Amino acid sequence: MRRGCIAMGKIECDDCHRALNYGERYLVIGDEKGEKKRFCVDCCLSHGYASYRVEKGKETITFLPKQ
Repeated sequence: MRRGCIAMGKIECDDCHRALNYGERYLVIGDEKGEKKRFCVDCCLSHGYASYRVEKGKETITFLPKQ
């Protein structure tokens, strides 16, 4: 399961191990065993978990899969 989240405390990216600042967006991917992986926006873009989408004339980052 994929969930887009906002950092409210001390969060670290599981891929690049960068500390995420308060208010920064990140992605949590959970598997069937209950293990969770957290990815910063830069790592999401490099792994294909996030993409840019144009909505209402503005470019935004989305964690939703492409349809």
